[in-house]
Amino acid sequence: MAPHADRPSGSDPAVPFAQDTRPIGPPSGILAIPSQWHSEQGLQHSLKQLGFDEKREDGYRLKGVQLIDAVRQSLHLPVKTFDTAATYYHKFRVRYPSSDYNYEDVALAALFVACKAEDTIKKSREILCAAHGLRQPHDHKTPDDKMFEAPSRYIIGLERHILETVGFDFRVQYPQKLLIKVVRQMFPRDDPSCQQEGKEFLKVAYNMSIDLYKTFAPIKQTTFTMVLAILELTARLLGTTPQRTKALQEPGSWHSNRPCVLETILDLLDLYTRFQKSTKVGIRFDLQKFMDIKIDYNNLLSNENRDRYTGWCDRCSLDSNNSMGIDAPSATATPGSATSPATNPSLAGSNPAKRKIPPTEGTQRFIFDADKARQERDIVARYFEDEYEEYEIEVEEPIPPEQPSEPRGKNSGPQPGRGGGGGGGNNNQPGFRGHAPSGPGQGNHSRSGRHGRDRHRNQRGGGGGGGGGY
Repeated sequence: MAPHADRPSGSDPAVPFAQDTRPIGPPSGILAIPSQWHSEQGLQHSLKQLGFDEKREDGYRLKGVQLIDAVRQSLHLPVKTFDTAATYYHKFRVRYPSSDYNYEDVALAALFVACKAEDTIKKSREILCAAHGLRQPHDHKTPDDKMFEAPSRYIIGLERHILETVGFDFRVQYPQKLLIKVVRQMFPRDDPSCQQEGKEFLKVAYNMSIDLYKTFAPIKQTTFTMVLAILELTARLLGTTPQRTKALQEPGSWHSNRPCVLETILDLLDLYTRFQKSTKVGIRFDLQKFMDIKIDYNNLLSNENRDRYTGWCDRCSLDSNNSMGIDAPSATATPGSATSPATNPSLAGSNPAKRKIPPTEGTQRFIFDADKARQERDIVARYFEDEYEEYEIEVEEPIPPEQPSEPRGKNSGPQPGRGGGGGGGNNNQPGFRGHAPSGPGQGNHSRSGRHGRDRHRNQRGGGGGGGGGY
């Protein structure tokens, strides 16, 4: 029930207020507040809801980011476009299963959206042509070729889903710019003795910032946290003197904290120990070196009694596993590359990507300020609140009259279970019912349910159930 508007002072109460009769408009829609960062526990919960296979999903994640980086270099796009595309790619794959969308299509669509967001405009045909040139170097095609017409429509169809996934929130982390500034402070240019060391340090750290986007760290941590983790791990790999990294020992002055830095370092070490050949820094160092550094950081967490992931809740994890039935086998999902028009030129692909978002009523709107979203939701809810009043009323129900029984025929015999003898007596009386003799020497006394005198009249007739009579 809609709340009444306030009347102005001095108005006549008998005159209806004009605003009371104004029609109420449609609902304001479904409010969605985009989230820039996610926790590791939230990411794992989302992936389990999709029924993911850890080994397969890790491979798709690495291949998708590698494809984005390769196409970006082929088109000579800046690194900030790569950062944006990789972030959109991770957020999309956390929300949609691999069985519905091929990772190559999502990677190319994410790069297409990132080009628009970063003002490095590239057409979808150009991106598809560059990807085709990487897969088949000997088959030279131009973006105007007809084979890219249907895949281009498919990429444009995925663009809408990526925008809804990120919630039109285009804020992305760019660690490379801050990384170069910090490395220049660590290795000043006026000192010629450390110029070569600084170049080698920056080369490894810069490649590590590219490898970092092959993990979920960019959607979990801030820019300062990622930069501190990259610098600390690079210093451990190259054996940099502690004087160079002394300024990095206080994360509080860098708008970060130590647990988040350690989590990011261990994410990088997990990547280098499990997928060494799929990274740029992993192939430059020995695997045993990464293993030793990872053991040292694990011991550090044990000694300081820290959790592997920041903000992890064991109780919430158990409740989530029990409610979702983790013991049940996950559904087998097959990638859509075989039926994807963006990666298979022989298919038409005229139909855009299907909408996997559950249907809702109203228009979905995205608001970036959570406080304003809650305030708007509370104001709108007052106009669509249904108020009910309960009343308890006692009602006396009349007793229905007794219905008479159906009359029996003249030659009808006794019904089973109701008469004990033959068919003698006045059986055509209304409401006649036969009864068995109640004692020795009594005949077939038939009683009527309505007249008591029928009991004596029935004794005149002959009955086969006894020798009663006068």
